[in-house]
Amino acid sequence: MVTYPTFISSGTMGERLTNKDRDQIEKWIGTGPKTFTLLYAITKDKCDVTVFHKKCDGQGPTVTVLYNDKESVYGGYSPITWNSVISAYGSSSEAFLFQLYHDGKQKPSKFELKAGQYHYAVCNQTNIGPTFGAGHDLHTFSGTINRSGSVFPLNGYAGFGNSYDMQGVSADDIHNGNLNVTELEVYKVTYDEDKERKPWRELDNWNTKELEKLKEDILTFKPSPDLNFKEARIAMIGPVGAGKSSFYNTIDSIFRGRITQRACSGSAEQSVTTGYIPYSVRTDNGDSPKFILCDTPGLEESAGLEVNECSYLLDGNLPNFYLFNRKSPFTSKADNFEEDPTTQDRIHCVVFVLDATTLDVVSSKVVEKMKNFQRIMNEREIPQLIVLTKVDKLCKDVQKDISFTYKSWVVEEHVEKASQLLGLRRSNVLPVKNYEEETTLDININILTLLALRKILDSTEDYMHNLLDRQKFGQMKICEK
Repeated sequence: MVTYPTFISSGTMGERLTNKDRDQIEKWIGTGPKTFTLLYAITKDKCDVTVFHKKCDGQGPTVTVLYNDKESVYGGYSPITWNSVISAYGSSSEAFLFQLYHDGKQKPSKFELKAGQYHYAVCNQTNIGPTFGAGHDLHTFSGTINRSGSVFPLNGYAGFGNSYDMQGVSADDIHNGNLNVTELEVYKVTYDEDKERKPWRELDNWNTKELEKLKEDILTFKPSPDLNFKEARIAMIGPVGAGKSSFYNTIDSIFRGRITQRACSGSAEQSVTTGYIPYSVRTDNGDSPKFILCDTPGLEESAGLEVNECSYLLDGNLPNFYLFNRKSPFTSKADNFEEDPTTQDRIHCVVFVLDATTLDVVSSKVVEKMKNFQRIMNEREIPQLIVLTKVDKLCKDVQKDISFTYKSWVVEEHVEKASQLLGLRRSNVLPVKNYEEETTLDININILTLLALRKILDSTEDYMHNLLDRQKFGQMKICEK
């Protein structure tokens, strides 16, 4: 369940209809991309029918949106222009009412006209504001309405169900039993053949040239030469089935030039990975980039990595390829406990791998585990990022074309959700799609993956520069065996 973000608009200043809600209404209207231009808002133009008609008459198709103090959002689309000359019903089969949110929770629903009710799509009269249906289904206001405290108590009527098929949804389930609104907006809707959905994250060129540039950036990555590191160590941590091993396999596949499956992966209820396994990446000519991805067992409520074990992993006390024992946690008394690890043995960056499709159902105990891990990572100033997998399953447009990821408001919403889950910056949440059923490489999957990897390596490099400063100012001794 998604909570509406307190009506913060991502559109033009003063407009409360967000980009993702415009996209939803755009899809309901159909026939291609649309531009929404705010014509009228009662908070800045007065809740007055004269002003409404002055600003909205003759403007063509419009969307009317009402926002109430219970964080419910609803309204109607009229393909017929408003006017105050002809007092009559307007006929259309394309008009509809809609609901976007109820009590702050997403509830997108479209309500179309009933058969035989097309002649009552909208009602035009000099002394009324936007009105839909016979009866009326939604009559917003008449005359002039003054603000009362934080709301405008509209004097219209919203019974719903007369001309529009409400699919069993009651009026109270739309407007919370009253017409007290904090805002009413009317947008002009125009078809824009040249419109391209604006990406929510800076979008690189999605082509072969960009892919080769990303590969080159990653292949030339070198840990700080002043620290004498051979490679950077990046730990992957996350719930069972999130896709840690598959993320490594995807990266390895990109550089090998074919689909590889070096790391065991699957969809078992318990973690397929049972050990601390460092993986290097091989290129098709046998070279290895200067980083290691370290896989760990999937987190469960009562299994997987524990806090003390995480500390040992971060500090380099945990031996490579250590197999975890559910009944006997790793301790400092273990025979293979590394007493004197070097900075090279330590973890230099942590990637939390989360499944985008299960963010709402991640166990609170597993989330608590990850937050406990974060506390000890923060003590060591180790950078943390989130790799958000399976984003193709969130949105049909992304499923059809992975390069649409940074334009999908559904993916953006889940990036925000992951950010809030672990308290990390949105820019540190990296959406990806791992290779699963594919048998050949896909340029768009490759680019999306390498954009994420480049961000991870950038954060790792920043951490190493911090280590170098500590060495320079005598706060840390860097050594290697």
